Amino acid sequence: MAKTIKIFDTTLRDGEQSPGCSMNLKEKIEMAQQLERMNVDVIEAGFAAASPGDLHSIQEISKHIKNCTVASLARAHKDDIDKAWESLKFAEKPRIHVFLATSPIHMEYKLKMTPEEVLISSEKMVTYAKSLCNDIEFSAEDATRSNVDFLAQVFDKVIKAGATTINIPDTVGYTTPDEYYDFLTAIIEKCPALKTIDISVHCHNDLGLGVANSIAAIKAGVTQIECTVNGIGERAGNAALEEIVMSLNTRKDYYDIETRIDTRQIVRSSNLLSRITGVKVQPNKAIVGANAFAHESGIHQHGVLNNKETYEIMTPESIGLDTNRLVLGKHSGRHAFNDKLTQLGYELTKEELDMAFKKFKDLADKKKDVYDKDIDALVSRQKIEVPKIFELINYVINSGNVITSTATLTIRKGDNLIEEVAVGEGPIYASFKAIEKVIGKDLELDDFSLTSVTEGEDALGDAVVRLKENGRVYVGRGLSTDIIESSIIAYINALNKMMFENETI
Repeated sequence: MAKTIKIFDTTLRDGEQSPGCSMNLKEKIEMAQQLERMNVDVIEAGFAAASPGDLHSIQEISKHIKNCTVASLARAHKDDIDKAWESLKFAEKPRIHVFLATSPIHMEYKLKMTPEEVLISSEKMVTYAKSLCNDIEFSAEDATRSNVDFLAQVFDKVIKAGATTINIPDTVGYTTPDEYYDFLTAIIEKCPALKTIDISVHCHNDLGLGVANSIAAIKAGVTQIECTVNGIGERAGNAALEEIVMSLNTRKDYYDIETRIDTRQIVRSSNLLSRITGVKVQPNKAIVGANAFAHESGIHQHGVLNNKETYEIMTPESIGLDTNRLVLGKHSGRHAFNDKLTQLGYELTKEELDMAFKKFKDLADKKKDVYDKDIDALVSRQKIEVPKIFELINYVINSGNVITSTATLTIRKGDNLIEEVAVGEGPIYASFKAIEKVIGKDLELDDFSLTSVTEGEDALGDAVVRLKENGRVYVGRGLSTDIIESSIIAYINALNKMMFENETI
Protein backbone atom coordinates (compact mmCIF):
# COMPACT_ATOMS: atom_id res chain seq x y z
CA MET A 1 0.00 0.00 0.00
CA ALA A 2 1.35 3.41 -1.02
CA LYS A 3 2.49 5.81 1.70
CA THR A 4 0.70 9.19 1.85
CA ILE A 5 2.72 12.39 2.24
CA LYS A 6 1.14 15.56 3.66
CA ILE A 7 1.45 18.76 1.65
CA PHE A 8 2.02 21.89 3.76
CA ASP A 9 1.54 24.97 1.57
CA THR A 10 3.25 28.17 2.66
CA THR A 11 2.40 30.34 -0.38
CA LEU A 12 0.53 32.80 1.84
CA ARG A 13 3.40 33.11 4.35
CA ASP A 14 6.86 32.35 2.95
CA GLY A 15 5.67 32.91 -0.62
CA GLU A 16 4.15 36.30 0.14
CA GLN A 17 7.42 37.42 1.75
CA SER A 18 9.18 37.37 -1.62
CA PRO A 19 9.64 40.80 -3.25
CA GLY A 20 6.64 41.92 -5.29
CA CYS A 21 4.36 39.10 -4.09
CA SER A 22 2.38 40.84 -1.33
CA MET A 23 -1.39 40.29 -1.40
CA ASN A 24 -4.34 42.12 0.07
CA LEU A 25 -6.95 40.39 2.23
CA LYS A 26 -9.37 39.56 -0.58
CA GLU A 27 -6.56 38.07 -2.64
CA LYS A 28 -5.32 35.98 0.28
CA ILE A 29 -8.78 34.56 0.91
CA GLU A 30 -9.25 33.77 -2.78
CA MET A 31 -5.87 32.00 -2.88
CA ALA A 32 -6.58 30.11 0.35
CA GLN A 33 -9.90 28.86 -1.00
CA GLN A 34 -8.14 27.64 -4.14
CA LEU A 35 -5.57 25.81 -2.02
CA GLU A 36 -8.46 24.17 -0.17
CA ARG A 37 -10.00 23.10 -3.50
CA MET A 38 -6.63 21.58 -4.37
CA ASN A 39 -6.77 19.56 -1.10
CA VAL A 40 -3.54 20.69 0.53
CA ASP A 41 -3.28 19.32 4.06
CA VAL A 42 -2.01 22.48 5.75
CA ILE A 43 -2.28 26.15 4.75
CA GLU A 44 0.27 28.37 6.50
CA ALA A 45 -1.75 31.56 6.41
CA GLY A 46 0.83 34.01 7.72
CA PHE A 47 3.02 35.32 10.53
CA ALA A 48 0.60 36.86 13.06
CA ALA A 49 3.23 38.84 14.98
CA ALA A 50 4.49 40.56 11.82
CA SER A 51 1.68 43.14 11.87
CA PRO A 52 -1.94 43.64 12.99
CA GLY A 53 -2.89 43.26 9.33
CA ASP A 54 -1.27 39.83 9.13
CA LEU A 55 -3.04 38.72 12.30
CA HIS A 56 -6.38 39.91 10.94
CA SER A 57 -5.83 38.22 7.56
CA ILE A 58 -5.13 34.85 9.26
CA GLN A 59 -8.34 35.24 11.25
CA GLU A 60 -10.36 35.96 8.10
CA ILE A 61 -8.76 33.08 6.18
CA SER A 62 -9.57 30.77 9.11
CA LYS A 63 -13.26 31.70 8.82
CA HIS A 64 -13.36 30.53 5.20
CA ILE A 65 -11.28 27.33 5.41
CA LYS A 66 -12.99 24.21 6.76
CA ASN A 67 -11.20 21.20 5.26
CA CYS A 68 -7.54 22.09 5.81
CA THR A 69 -5.39 22.74 8.86
CA VAL A 70 -4.61 26.48 9.13
CA ALA A 71 -1.18 27.29 10.58
CA SER A 72 0.19 30.54 11.99
CA LEU A 73 3.95 31.06 12.33
CA ALA A 74 5.51 32.28 15.58
CA ARG A 75 9.00 32.85 16.89
CA ALA A 76 9.85 31.10 20.16
CA HIS A 77 8.52 34.07 22.14
CA LYS A 78 5.42 34.09 24.33
CA ASP A 79 4.04 37.24 22.68
CA ASP A 80 4.40 35.72 19.19
CA ILE A 81 2.67 32.54 20.31
CA ASP A 82 -0.18 34.52 21.90
CA LYS A 83 -0.70 36.42 18.66
CA ALA A 84 -0.56 33.20 16.63
CA TRP A 85 -3.24 31.65 18.82
CA GLU A 86 -5.38 34.78 18.62
CA SER A 87 -5.13 34.67 14.82
CA LEU A 88 -6.34 31.06 14.80
CA LYS A 89 -9.37 31.46 17.05
CA PHE A 90 -11.80 30.90 14.15
CA ALA A 91 -9.94 27.93 12.61
CA GLU A 92 -11.59 24.50 12.45
CA LYS A 93 -8.15 22.87 12.58
CA PRO A 94 -5.60 25.30 14.07
CA ARG A 95 -1.82 24.75 14.21
CA ILE A 96 0.76 26.94 15.94
CA HIS A 97 4.10 26.76 14.11
CA VAL A 98 6.97 27.70 16.44
CA PHE A 99 10.51 28.17 15.12
CA LEU A 100 13.94 28.82 16.58
CA ALA A 101 17.34 28.74 14.88
CA THR A 102 19.74 25.93 15.82
CA SER A 103 22.82 26.47 13.63
CA PRO A 104 26.00 27.82 15.26
CA ILE A 105 26.08 30.89 12.98
CA HIS A 106 22.45 31.80 13.76
CA MET A 107 22.77 31.18 17.49
CA GLU A 108 25.90 33.30 17.79
CA TYR A 109 25.19 36.19 15.42
CA LYS A 110 21.40 36.43 15.22
CA LEU A 111 20.01 35.04 18.46
CA LYS A 112 23.00 35.87 20.71
CA MET A 113 22.15 32.66 22.59
CA THR A 114 24.13 29.63 23.73
CA PRO A 115 23.07 26.13 22.64
CA GLU A 116 21.87 25.46 26.18
CA GLU A 117 19.68 28.57 26.10
CA VAL A 118 18.21 27.50 22.73
CA LEU A 119 17.47 24.05 24.15
CA ILE A 120 15.69 25.52 27.18
CA SER A 121 13.77 28.10 25.15
CA SER A 122 12.61 25.53 22.58
CA GLU A 123 11.18 23.25 25.26
CA LYS A 124 9.62 26.09 27.24
CA MET A 125 7.90 27.75 24.28
CA VAL A 126 6.58 24.49 22.80
CA THR A 127 5.17 23.65 26.24
CA TYR A 128 3.45 27.04 26.33
CA ALA A 129 2.09 26.70 22.78
CA LYS A 130 0.78 23.23 23.65
CA SER A 131 -1.21 24.73 26.55
CA LEU A 132 -3.12 26.77 23.96
CA CYS A 133 -3.38 24.47 20.94
CA ASN A 134 -3.18 20.70 20.47
CA ASP A 135 -1.44 20.77 17.07
CA ILE A 136 2.08 22.19 17.41
CA GLU A 137 4.82 22.24 14.76
CA PHE A 138 8.39 23.05 15.74
CA SER A 139 10.97 24.17 13.16
CA ALA A 140 14.73 24.21 13.73
CA GLU A 141 15.66 27.14 11.51
CA ASP A 142 18.82 26.55 9.45
CA ALA A 143 18.76 22.88 10.45
CA THR A 144 21.03 21.72 7.62
CA ARG A 145 23.89 23.82 9.01
CA SER A 146 23.25 22.58 12.56
CA ASN A 147 24.96 19.85 14.58
CA VAL A 148 23.15 16.52 14.30
CA ASP A 149 23.61 15.58 17.96
CA PHE A 150 22.34 18.99 19.08
CA LEU A 151 19.30 18.74 16.83
CA ALA A 152 18.50 15.29 18.23
CA GLN A 153 18.57 16.78 21.75
CA VAL A 154 16.30 19.69 20.76
CA PHE A 155 13.80 17.43 18.98
CA ASP A 156 13.65 14.99 21.88
CA LYS A 157 12.84 17.85 24.26
CA VAL A 158 10.16 19.51 22.12
CA ILE A 159 8.46 16.20 21.24
CA LYS A 160 8.16 15.42 24.96
CA ALA A 161 6.81 18.98 25.40
CA GLY A 162 4.00 18.24 22.95
CA ALA A 163 5.18 18.96 19.39
CA THR A 164 3.20 16.89 16.88
CA THR A 165 5.29 17.83 13.82
CA ILE A 166 9.03 18.48 13.60
CA ASN A 167 10.31 20.49 10.64
CA ILE A 168 13.96 20.02 9.61
CA PRO A 169 14.35 22.80 7.02
CA ASP A 170 17.07 23.63 4.52
CA THR A 171 16.50 27.31 5.24
CA VAL A 172 19.19 28.70 2.95
CA GLY A 173 19.09 26.06 0.20
CA TYR A 174 22.56 24.84 1.15
CA THR A 175 22.33 21.05 1.14
CA THR A 176 22.32 18.47 -1.67
CA PRO A 177 20.01 15.45 -2.11
CA ASP A 178 22.46 12.71 -1.02
CA GLU A 179 23.77 14.83 1.84
CA TYR A 180 20.22 15.65 3.01
CA TYR A 181 19.22 11.98 2.93
CA ASP A 182 22.20 11.02 5.10
CA PHE A 183 21.60 14.00 7.42
CA LEU A 184 17.94 13.11 7.99
CA THR A 185 18.51 9.40 8.50
CA ALA A 186 21.23 10.21 11.06
CA ILE A 187 18.88 12.49 13.03
CA ILE A 188 16.06 9.91 12.97
CA GLU A 189 18.47 7.28 14.25
CA LYS A 190 19.72 9.53 17.08
CA CYS A 191 16.20 10.68 18.05
CA PRO A 192 13.83 7.66 18.00
CA ALA A 193 10.95 9.88 19.18
CA LEU A 194 10.81 11.33 15.64
CA LYS A 195 9.24 8.08 14.47
CA THR A 196 6.18 8.79 16.63
CA ILE A 197 5.26 12.14 15.02
CA ASP A 198 5.22 13.80 11.58
CA ILE A 199 8.62 14.78 10.20
CA SER A 200 8.57 17.72 7.81
CA VAL A 201 11.07 19.46 5.51
CA HIS A 202 11.04 22.96 4.06
CA CYS A 203 13.56 23.30 1.22
CA HIS A 204 14.68 26.56 -0.34
CA ASN A 205 15.88 26.72 -3.91
CA ASP A 206 19.07 28.80 -3.72
CA LEU A 207 21.04 26.13 -5.62
CA GLY A 208 18.06 24.96 -7.69
CA LEU A 209 17.73 21.80 -5.58
CA GLY A 210 14.55 22.52 -3.59
CA VAL A 211 12.44 19.83 -5.25
CA ALA A 212 15.27 17.29 -5.47
CA ASN A 213 16.07 17.74 -1.77
CA SER A 214 12.37 17.35 -0.87
CA ILE A 215 12.18 14.07 -2.81
CA ALA A 216 15.37 12.84 -1.11
CA ALA A 217 13.79 13.69 2.25
CA ILE A 218 10.74 11.57 1.42
CA LYS A 219 13.04 8.62 0.73
CA ALA A 220 14.66 9.25 4.13
CA GLY A 221 11.29 8.88 5.86
CA VAL A 222 9.70 12.34 6.21
CA THR A 223 5.91 12.52 6.15
CA GLN A 224 5.27 16.19 5.32
CA ILE A 225 6.65 18.46 2.59
CA GLU A 226 6.48 22.27 2.85
CA CYS A 227 6.28 24.05 -0.50
CA THR A 228 4.65 26.87 -2.46
CA VAL A 229 2.66 27.27 -5.66
CA ASN A 230 5.00 28.21 -8.54
CA GLY A 231 7.91 27.85 -6.09
CA ILE A 232 7.64 31.49 -4.91
CA GLY A 233 9.38 32.51 -1.71
CA GLU A 234 12.37 34.24 -0.16
CA ARG A 235 15.41 34.78 -2.43
CA ALA A 236 15.35 32.03 -5.10
CA GLY A 237 12.09 30.64 -3.74
CA ASN A 238 10.91 27.34 -2.28
CA ALA A 239 10.36 23.85 -3.56
CA ALA A 240 7.47 24.07 -6.05
CA LEU A 241 4.30 22.29 -4.96
CA GLU A 242 3.32 21.33 -8.51
CA GLU A 243 6.73 19.80 -9.27
CA ILE A 244 6.82 17.70 -6.10
CA VAL A 245 3.24 16.47 -6.48
CA MET A 246 3.52 15.61 -10.16
CA SER A 247 6.92 13.93 -9.67
CA LEU A 248 5.35 11.62 -7.10
CA ASN A 249 2.21 11.17 -9.19
CA THR A 250 3.95 10.52 -12.52
CA ARG A 251 6.58 8.20 -11.03
CA LYS A 252 4.35 6.40 -8.56
CA ASP A 253 5.79 3.18 -10.00
CA TYR A 254 9.15 4.16 -8.49
CA TYR A 255 8.31 6.13 -5.34
CA ASP A 256 5.06 4.36 -4.32
CA ILE A 257 4.02 7.63 -2.65
CA GLU A 258 0.65 9.41 -2.75
CA THR A 259 -0.67 12.86 -1.79
CA ARG A 260 -4.22 14.13 -1.26
CA ILE A 261 -3.74 16.80 -3.93
CA ASP A 262 -6.35 17.14 -6.67
CA THR A 263 -3.83 17.58 -9.48
CA ARG A 264 -6.53 18.90 -11.83
CA GLN A 265 -6.45 22.14 -9.78
CA ILE A 266 -2.72 22.74 -10.32
CA VAL A 267 -2.90 24.96 -13.42
CA ARG A 268 -5.73 27.02 -12.01
CA SER A 269 -3.81 27.55 -8.75
CA SER A 270 -0.71 28.61 -10.66
CA ASN A 271 -2.61 31.00 -12.90
CA LEU A 272 -4.51 32.55 -9.98
CA LEU A 273 -1.30 33.24 -8.09
CA SER A 274 0.31 34.80 -11.17
CA ARG A 275 -2.67 37.11 -11.67
CA ILE A 276 -2.76 38.17 -8.02
CA THR A 277 0.96 38.93 -7.74
CA GLY A 278 1.68 39.96 -11.33
CA VAL A 279 4.62 37.52 -11.31
CA LYS A 280 4.46 35.16 -14.27
CA VAL A 281 6.20 31.81 -14.46
CA GLN A 282 8.81 31.36 -17.18
CA PRO A 283 7.48 29.58 -20.33
CA ASN A 284 9.73 26.55 -19.82
CA LYS A 285 8.73 26.11 -16.14
CA ALA A 286 8.08 22.45 -15.32
CA ILE A 287 4.41 21.43 -15.12
CA VAL A 288 2.78 24.89 -15.32
CA GLY A 289 4.91 26.78 -17.87
CA ALA A 290 3.22 27.85 -21.11
CA ASN A 291 5.48 25.49 -23.07
CA ALA A 292 5.16 22.48 -20.74
CA PHE A 293 2.71 20.80 -23.16
CA ALA A 294 3.67 22.68 -26.35
CA HIS A 295 5.47 21.04 -29.27
CA GLU A 296 7.12 23.05 -32.06
CA SER A 297 9.76 20.67 -33.37
CA GLY A 298 8.59 18.76 -36.44
CA ILE A 299 9.99 15.51 -35.07
CA HIS A 300 8.15 16.01 -31.78
CA GLN A 301 4.93 16.96 -33.54
CA HIS A 302 5.06 13.82 -35.67
CA GLY A 303 5.60 11.65 -32.61
CA VAL A 304 2.84 13.27 -30.55
CA LEU A 305 0.35 13.03 -33.42
CA ASN A 306 0.91 9.28 -33.54
CA ASN A 307 1.04 8.75 -29.76
CA LYS A 308 1.12 11.50 -27.10
CA GLU A 309 3.27 9.36 -24.84
CA THR A 310 6.22 9.69 -27.22
CA TYR A 311 6.94 13.15 -25.77
CA GLU A 312 4.42 13.64 -22.94
CA ILE A 313 5.02 11.74 -19.69
CA MET A 314 1.81 13.10 -18.14
CA THR A 315 -1.46 14.25 -19.67
CA PRO A 316 -2.46 17.92 -19.83
CA GLU A 317 -5.81 16.94 -18.31
CA SER A 318 -4.09 15.55 -15.19
CA ILE A 319 -3.02 19.08 -14.14
CA GLY A 320 -6.21 20.83 -15.21
CA LEU A 321 -5.44 21.93 -18.76
CA ASP A 322 -8.58 21.77 -20.92
CA THR A 323 -7.77 20.28 -24.32
CA ASN A 324 -11.30 21.03 -25.52
CA ARG A 325 -10.92 23.67 -28.23
CA LEU A 326 -14.53 24.86 -27.93
CA VAL A 327 -14.39 28.59 -28.65
CA LEU A 328 -17.00 30.98 -27.32
CA GLY A 329 -18.07 34.06 -29.24
CA LYS A 330 -20.67 36.81 -29.37
CA HIS A 331 -23.42 34.39 -30.44
CA SER A 332 -22.95 32.13 -27.42
CA GLY A 333 -25.68 32.10 -24.79
CA ARG A 334 -25.66 32.15 -21.01
CA HIS A 335 -26.01 28.36 -20.78
CA ALA A 336 -22.90 27.71 -22.87
CA PHE A 337 -20.99 30.36 -20.94
CA ASN A 338 -21.99 28.83 -17.60
CA ASP A 339 -21.00 25.36 -18.81
CA LYS A 340 -17.58 26.70 -19.75
CA LEU A 341 -17.17 28.29 -16.30
CA THR A 342 -17.99 24.92 -14.72
CA GLN A 343 -15.36 23.22 -16.90
CA LEU A 344 -12.84 25.81 -15.75
CA GLY A 345 -13.68 25.06 -12.11
CA TYR A 346 -15.60 28.23 -11.18
CA GLU A 347 -18.67 28.30 -8.94
CA LEU A 348 -20.27 31.75 -9.20
CA THR A 349 -23.28 33.24 -7.49
CA LYS A 350 -26.08 34.53 -9.72
CA GLU A 351 -24.84 38.10 -9.21
CA GLU A 352 -21.25 37.13 -10.06
CA LEU A 353 -22.44 35.16 -13.10
CA ASP A 354 -24.49 38.12 -14.37
CA MET A 355 -21.48 40.42 -14.05
CA ALA A 356 -19.13 37.90 -15.68
CA PHE A 357 -21.57 37.26 -18.56
CA LYS A 358 -21.88 41.00 -19.25
CA LYS A 359 -18.07 41.33 -19.37
CA PHE A 360 -17.92 38.29 -21.64
CA LYS A 361 -20.47 39.80 -24.05
CA ASP A 362 -18.59 43.12 -24.09
CA LEU A 363 -15.39 41.26 -24.91
CA ALA A 364 -17.07 39.05 -27.52
CA ASP A 365 -18.19 42.19 -29.38
CA LYS A 366 -14.52 43.19 -29.69
CA LYS A 367 -13.00 39.76 -30.36
CA LYS A 368 -13.86 37.17 -32.99
CA ASP A 369 -13.07 34.27 -30.65
CA VAL A 370 -13.01 34.17 -26.85
CA TYR A 371 -10.70 31.50 -25.42
CA ASP A 372 -10.53 29.76 -22.05
CA LYS A 373 -7.65 32.00 -20.96
CA ASP A 374 -9.74 35.10 -21.76
CA ILE A 375 -12.61 33.85 -19.57
CA ASP A 376 -10.25 32.74 -16.81
CA ALA A 377 -8.62 36.19 -16.80
CA LEU A 378 -11.98 38.00 -16.70
CA VAL A 379 -13.47 35.93 -13.88
CA SER A 380 -10.30 35.71 -11.77
CA ARG A 381 -9.89 39.48 -11.89
CA GLN A 382 -13.57 40.01 -11.04
CA LYS A 383 -13.32 37.84 -7.90
CA ILE A 384 -10.40 39.75 -6.40
CA GLU A 385 -11.36 43.33 -7.27
CA VAL A 386 -11.26 45.97 -4.53
CA PRO A 387 -13.81 48.82 -4.23
CA LYS A 388 -13.66 51.25 -7.16
CA ILE A 389 -12.73 54.48 -5.44
CA PHE A 390 -11.52 55.78 -8.81
CA GLU A 391 -13.17 54.57 -12.04
CA LEU A 392 -12.31 55.35 -15.67
CA ILE A 393 -15.23 56.92 -17.54
CA ASN A 394 -13.62 57.81 -20.87
CA TYR A 395 -10.36 58.81 -22.45
CA VAL A 396 -9.12 60.51 -25.61
CA ILE A 397 -5.58 60.02 -26.90
CA ASN A 398 -3.75 62.13 -29.47
CA SER A 399 -0.50 60.53 -30.51
CA GLY A 400 1.87 60.20 -33.41
CA ASN A 401 5.53 60.29 -34.38
CA VAL A 402 5.42 64.03 -35.21
CA ILE A 403 3.41 65.30 -32.22
CA THR A 404 3.70 65.07 -28.44
CA SER A 405 1.29 62.49 -27.06
CA THR A 406 -1.66 63.98 -25.18
CA ALA A 407 -4.11 62.09 -22.95
CA THR A 408 -7.46 63.47 -21.81
CA LEU A 409 -9.04 61.33 -19.08
CA THR A 410 -12.37 61.58 -17.29
CA ILE A 411 -12.36 59.71 -13.99
CA ARG A 412 -15.13 59.29 -11.44
CA LYS A 413 -14.35 59.67 -7.74
CA GLY A 414 -17.50 59.17 -5.71
CA ASP A 415 -20.16 61.43 -7.24
CA ASN A 416 -17.63 63.69 -8.95
CA LEU A 417 -16.34 63.49 -12.51
CA ILE A 418 -12.80 64.82 -12.85
CA GLU A 419 -11.20 65.58 -16.22
CA GLU A 420 -7.50 66.19 -16.68
CA VAL A 421 -5.13 66.54 -19.62
CA ALA A 422 -1.47 65.58 -19.62
CA VAL A 423 1.33 65.20 -22.15
CA GLY A 424 4.12 62.67 -22.21
CA GLU A 425 6.50 60.65 -24.34
CA GLY A 426 3.94 58.14 -25.55
CA PRO A 427 0.19 57.70 -24.96
CA ILE A 428 0.54 55.39 -21.95
CA TYR A 429 2.96 57.68 -20.12
CA ALA A 430 0.69 60.66 -20.85
CA SER A 431 -2.29 58.70 -19.49
CA PHE A 432 -0.46 57.86 -16.27
CA LYS A 433 0.47 61.53 -15.78
CA ALA A 434 -3.17 62.51 -16.29
CA ILE A 435 -4.22 60.10 -13.51
CA GLU A 436 -1.64 61.65 -11.20
CA LYS A 437 -3.13 65.09 -11.93
CA VAL A 438 -6.58 63.72 -11.03
CA ILE A 439 -5.41 62.50 -7.63
CA GLY A 440 -3.10 65.47 -7.09
CA LYS A 441 -0.10 63.36 -6.21
CA ASP A 442 3.01 61.94 -7.90
CA LEU A 443 3.24 58.16 -7.57
CA GLU A 444 6.28 55.91 -7.99
CA LEU A 445 5.84 53.49 -10.89
CA ASP A 446 7.83 50.44 -9.79
CA ASP A 447 7.15 48.34 -12.90
CA PHE A 448 4.89 48.12 -15.93
CA SER A 449 4.38 45.21 -18.33
CA LEU A 450 2.01 44.37 -21.13
CA THR A 451 1.33 40.94 -22.63
CA SER A 452 -1.39 39.29 -24.69
CA VAL A 453 -3.66 36.72 -23.03
CA THR A 454 -4.15 34.76 -26.26
CA GLU A 455 -2.94 34.87 -29.85
CA GLY A 456 -4.29 36.99 -32.70
CA GLU A 457 -4.68 40.64 -33.63
CA ASP A 458 -7.77 40.97 -31.42
CA ALA A 459 -6.15 39.39 -28.35
CA LEU A 460 -6.81 40.79 -24.90
CA GLY A 461 -4.01 43.02 -23.68
CA ASP A 462 -3.09 42.09 -20.09
CA ALA A 463 -1.41 45.07 -18.43
CA VAL A 464 0.31 44.89 -15.03
CA VAL A 465 1.19 48.05 -13.11
CA ARG A 466 3.17 48.09 -9.87
CA LEU A 467 2.93 51.27 -7.80
CA LYS A 468 5.28 51.73 -4.85
CA GLU A 469 4.66 53.79 -1.73
CA ASN A 470 6.43 53.66 1.64
CA GLY A 471 8.26 50.50 0.66
CA ARG A 472 5.09 48.60 -0.27
CA VAL A 473 4.14 47.53 -3.79
CA TYR A 474 0.56 47.53 -5.08
CA VAL A 475 -0.22 45.46 -8.17
CA GLY A 476 -2.98 46.41 -10.58
CA ARG A 477 -4.13 44.56 -13.68
CA GLY A 478 -6.13 45.68 -16.68
CA LEU A 479 -7.70 43.68 -19.49
CA SER A 480 -8.87 45.12 -22.79
CA THR A 481 -8.44 44.61 -26.50
CA ASP A 482 -7.12 48.21 -26.46
CA ILE A 483 -3.69 48.17 -24.82
CA ILE A 484 -3.91 51.83 -23.79
CA GLU A 485 -7.22 51.19 -22.03
CA SER A 486 -5.85 48.08 -20.32
CA SER A 487 -2.85 50.10 -19.13
CA ILE A 488 -5.03 52.89 -17.74
CA ILE A 489 -7.30 50.37 -15.98
CA ALA A 490 -4.28 48.59 -14.48
CA TYR A 491 -2.90 51.85 -13.11
CA ILE A 492 -6.28 52.81 -11.60
CA ASN A 493 -6.69 49.31 -10.10
CA ALA A 494 -3.28 49.58 -8.41
CA LEU A 495 -4.27 53.02 -7.14
CA ASN A 496 -7.56 51.63 -5.76
CA LYS A 497 -5.65 48.87 -3.94
CA MET A 498 -3.33 51.47 -2.43
CA MET A 499 -6.30 53.52 -1.20
CA PHE A 500 -8.26 50.47 -0.04
CA GLU A 501 -5.39 49.22 2.11
CA ASN A 502 -3.89 52.48 3.37
CA GLU A 503 -6.27 55.34 2.57
CA THR A 504 -3.21 57.48 1.85
CA ILE A 505 -4.58 59.70 -0.89
